[in-house]
Amino acid sequence: MKPHELYKAVDPALVSRMLDWFRSNDKNVYKHTVATLASARKLRPVFVAKKSTADQYKWILQTLQLRASDTLGEHLLQAWFMAGHQAMLGTFCDALGILHDGKGSIHGDLPESMDDTRLDDGITKLLEHNEPKIVGLYLHVFNLQREGGWDNLSERLANNPQLQVA
Repeated sequence: MKPHELYKAVDPALVSRMLDWFRSNDKNVYKHTVATLASARKLRPVFVAKKSTADQYKWILQTLQLRASDTLGEHLLQAWFMAGHQAMLGTFCDALGILHDGKGSIHGDLPESMDDTRLDDGITKLLEHNEPKIVGLYLHVFNLQREGGWDNLSERLANNPQLQVA
């Protein structure tokens, strides 16, 4: 799935949680998101800022659902996972044997392929300690990190009901 497709499929409450997290923990990212999306729609950021928080979130989500917002939408998800879900990222990288800094940043290149057993173990560990919708969203975002994703991860995302983002 492309980022705009993820935003169309994901539970809007999950996007609201992500935006709440940015408003509480990194207001600059939130403000930059509003400014960039408003500019892309040929609006002034103050137009969005004057809306209630609920209406801002609704407008942001609607705008992130557009193909033109893919780059910003993907970066926003990456930033949320890298800053707000570091333990989850570390757990997954450990399960796959991917070297990382313990905060979600990978050392070196991503693997060309993933071992099925290690992938299944990683998914199981993530689901044991995290909400399934967040795990599903993270795995979709991870799968975007390589052109075409990984076939075995794509298959699991398509066929495992626990990994559905909706």
